[in-house]
Amino acid sequence: MRASALCCGVLSAALASASPALSDPIADFYRGKQISLVLSTGAGGGYASYGHAFAPFFSKHIPGNPNIVVQNMPGAGGIRAMQYFATVAPRDGATLGLVHSSVPFAPLYGIKGATFDPRTMNWIGSINSSEAICVSWTASGVTQWQDLYDKTYIVGGTGAGSQMETMPAMINKLFGTKIKIISGYTGGNDVYLAMERGEVHGRCGGLVSSIASTRPDWFPKKKVVVPIAVSMERNPLFPDSPAISEFAKDDRTRQILKLILYPLQMDRPVLAPAGVPQERVSALRKAFHAAMTDPAFIAEAERLSIEIGEVSGEKLQAILADAFSTPPDVVKAANEAMNLTGTPAGD
Repeated sequence: MRASALCCGVLSAALASASPALSDPIADFYRGKQISLVLSTGAGGGYASYGHAFAPFFSKHIPGNPNIVVQNMPGAGGIRAMQYFATVAPRDGATLGLVHSSVPFAPLYGIKGATFDPRTMNWIGSINSSEAICVSWTASGVTQWQDLYDKTYIVGGTGAGSQMETMPAMINKLFGTKIKIISGYTGGNDVYLAMERGEVHGRCGGLVSSIASTRPDWFPKKKVVVPIAVSMERNPLFPDSPAISEFAKDDRTRQILKLILYPLQMDRPVLAPAGVPQERVSALRKAFHAAMTDPAFIAEAERLSIEIGEVSGEKLQAILADAFSTPPDVVKAANEAMNLTGTPAGD
């Protein structure tokens, strides 16, 4: 009797383990699927370096191990991709985005074409947080903060809403510098090429990791210099370059700077559209954390000279909520400071 009962118990356990009710619905969904990781930039730049480096490790930790294919959707400084996620992107958790960190804030400032609400989207996490800098080709002769007053500092940009245009426009407005923005480049890599050709002097934005991954010899060989760190504190990598806050004339200016610099707290953010089942969002966030802390990914990032620093999806949601609750008068002042006055490339 005891042997019979034991046999039945073992058989019942085996049947239970094979029961579909105990299968993993997340793994079942992703197994054999292909995830599209859509970048809001062109190929060849810093975002592409991050996307291609991160994708295989992210895939490794998503239940079912789907294949991740990196795609590019540049346009309008990243707004095109965000509009895609807000409107027609599939909402099943198999289409994700790696987007400009500044673009989620575009609706707050009333940027043309930015009709999405980033707070409704599902933020998975950010691969890094960073501090912005302006870099200048050393041979251009624009090498110090005072040069931005005494000379015309020409920088490249990719369109309204991108840091490459909002940052220099803000510096001009708040500090009276003479930065000229040449707009219309497809992506950050094109701006780097333009610097090498002498078309522009430099570029502003969260650039340290981008330059380190795509132009690793620029800083060591002093091909570029940092006339100003666009941050509240000096960047420890460039201790001789002043922080923009050092020249703020009052507390209100510092408030405006704080709002404008919010995007730097969520560099390289990954998102899923609104409407993705929450259990899949949770699984993607867990996989994101697992990938970010995977020793193999950390080693790969070091090998590729890309900076990483995990920011959770929950933290990204909180940053956006805080930014969008900013008093209207401060938003207005920040918007005016980032008045986008780029000149089309080639003009």
